[in-house]
Amino acid sequence: MTTRPALSRLARSAALFLRVMRANPLTLAGFVLVVLTLAAAFAVVAIPVITQLLGHPMSALPYDPNELDPQNRFASPSWAHLMGTDDVGHDIFSRVLAALPLDLFIGFAIAGFSLGLGAGLGLVAGFWDTPRTAGGVLSAVILRGTDVFLTFPTLVLALAIAASLGRGTLPSMLAVMATWWPFYVRLTRGEVLAIKQQPYVTAARVAGVSEARILVSHVLRNLLEPLVVYFTLDVGTVIVTYSTISFIGIGVPEGVPEWGNMINHYQPFFLTDPGMIGFVALAIFVTVLAFSLLGDGLRDVLDPRSRRALASATMNPSLAPKLASKPAGEQE
Repeated sequence: MTTRPALSRLARSAALFLRVMRANPLTLAGFVLVVLTLAAAFAVVAIPVITQLLGHPMSALPYDPNELDPQNRFASPSWAHLMGTDDVGHDIFSRVLAALPLDLFIGFAIAGFSLGLGAGLGLVAGFWDTPRTAGGVLSAVILRGTDVFLTFPTLVLALAIAASLGRGTLPSMLAVMATWWPFYVRLTRGEVLAIKQQPYVTAARVAGVSEARILVSHVLRNLLEPLVVYFTLDVGTVIVTYSTISFIGIGVPEGVPEWGNMINHYQPFFLTDPGMIGFVALAIFVTVLAFSLLGDGLRDVLDPRSRRALASATMNPSLAPKLASKPAGEQE
């Protein structure tokens, strides 16, 4: 009995999601690109494992990304090698795909850790910030600590920490994590302070609703939208930052397929064979663009007023100019 209404709600939500996507082509393009990117990364990792268990080992890559072929160096792009080969005969297309799971993992891991730590600290600093209380003192300590980290440029501080920790994937990830969480503290605290002033929160307090219930039912629910949007946009930014650290030579070890590491290796050949760097840069660009378009479109998808306006405009295109000209309060 309870399954059918749940499926019905899910179907309605999926139909509304598709209508909103159709109303915003850039969001749809970002969504498709992100799905394809995640599917490609999953295939690169999962296909060898699954086929190994089945007794017929296979790879999702056309060539072994670490296989050397000195007889086939600097080959031009062709059907045999879609992006050509590098100075030691590596198939560039295979190495770009092999680096995709690692770079995505780094992006999601760093952004996810920063989201958890920063959002938690920002929630405490914003919700329990009453002066002359233990919460107020804790809030002040969190904010002053956040200000210390925000004083330094993120990339410079990350490079300094990574250099002190030593070269390696995990140390460089820890270095970026140590500098990334303060942005989520500021974002979360600002949103919490704005939500606390809303009439429905005041009415809940007057009605005797507990602080814990207000926190869960009103504050956290309204925090999800900005945090999800910022997190989605942040994945691409983290990938660019980490690739920069690897490009300088502090990130992943030499020889491991990773986009920043590959650009560092191909740098001497930029003038003679710019395509080697160009294809890697294109992979970074497409991945970052996909998450940026999706994150920007999620603002419309997650905001109820924008979602209803876009869905209505899709069903009746003649309403689009009217909905766009109305204030947000009149679209409800």
